Amino acid sequence: MKPVEIYTSPLCGFCHAAKRLLNSKGVDFAEVDVMAHPERKAEMIQRANGKRTVPQIFIGDTHVGGCDELHDLERAGKLDALLAA
Repeated sequence: MKPVEIYTSPLCGFCHAAKRLLNSKGVDFAEVDVMAHPERKAEMIQRANGKRTVPQIFIGDTHVGGCDELHDLERAGKLDALLAA
């Protein structure tokens, strides 16, 4: 399985929803809390091509986007293929 990284904030409902979906699929992910580590927010913005909102989700080298995009991939049946190594 490709590595998954998600930039989050503890106050973000969309972050919790994205993590719930990943957890329900048994996906291990590295979480970066940008409130606890504000110095990592600039890194997130650069990797996400200027997007400043959380969550920002990366699967391997692919920038998925946010919670809506993650759920769109799942509904389209494309998330499992993207996660596969």
